[in-house]
Amino acid sequence: MGKGGSLSEGVIKKILLSYTYVAIWIFLSFTVIVYNKYILDKKMYNWPFPISLTMIHMSFCAGLAFLLVRVFKFVEPITMTREVYLSSVVPIGALYSLSLWLSNSAYIYLSVSFIQMLKALMPVAVYSIGVSFKKETFKTDTMVNMLSISVGVAIAAYGEARFDTWGVILQLGAVVFEATRLVLIQILLSSKGITLNPITSLYYVAPCCLAFLLVPWIYVEYPTLRDTSSFHFDYVIFGTNSLCAFALNLAVFLLVGKTSALTMNVAGVVKDWLLIAFSWSVIKDTVTPINLVGYGLAFLGVAYYNHSKLQALKAKEAQKKVPPADEEANNRLLEAEGEGREGK
Repeated sequence: MGKGGSLSEGVIKKILLSYTYVAIWIFLSFTVIVYNKYILDKKMYNWPFPISLTMIHMSFCAGLAFLLVRVFKFVEPITMTREVYLSSVVPIGALYSLSLWLSNSAYIYLSVSFIQMLKALMPVAVYSIGVSFKKETFKTDTMVNMLSISVGVAIAAYGEARFDTWGVILQLGAVVFEATRLVLIQILLSSKGITLNPITSLYYVAPCCLAFLLVPWIYVEYPTLRDTSSFHFDYVIFGTNSLCAFALNLAVFLLVGKTSALTMNVAGVVKDWLLIAFSWSVIKDTVTPINLVGYGLAFLGVAYYNHSKLQALKAKEAQKKVPPADEEANNRLLEAEGEGREGK
């Protein structure tokens, strides 16, 4: 084969690898969500202790992250002072622990399909909080788009057969805390030139989450677990569940590193529709036509938002790539204008 043939093979291989990374991420994300629902739902495994489950995940992930960073040197640790850790990582860890606690709690009260529909509000929360922290510029067309997503989710909620107010409050709270965390990552870490991949994030953040969750766990869940003599820790269930949660973080590392964050967003939309289909066909959750119409409207709004962000990124990159010749000519023109003004 000539150069053209080898190039073709290289492109095909790259495309196949990209689809493989996407498929792995969708499978693991799908598995973690359904697995968490299975453990926490009172009609399934019936272990309604979301703080405990989150703490098991964080302990497992922190331990494996320590091995990968410190023992096997899979990734390099970030140089971070104690002051930066306390002022930047600790607030992010606190928000992450609250987000995980509330989102896992929602599985006790809501169906998998309805939770995915409520999660469509994430861009609305991120944009609104970003504007309030002056990390995003207020634009009327973007706000109209955010309103269309909100209306779509409201319609989906109106058509929900198993609507539970407390479950909705928990999930919306999780969305707000997660959106705040994402904005604070930009403010507290990215602005200081600190970039954490999923493994180093777990290495620094997971122990912090564990510490924050310990306080509510002692007062909320520990007394019940202590008095439940029939409970025995199932190493197979909780071990495989935690392994899936950690593997999902590795999959994020691969997917974003080998493709892009936008690819992950698109894959996330595919995953959401698959989860809705699975929730309806296998778990036998009720999905009404009004649910689908509402989520369809929200989905279009999210897709348009992602498209707008991509176009803005492309425009920003295009501005950076100014040809040297053009830049030099522009500088000469400015110099000539300056000399002309001085001559007058």
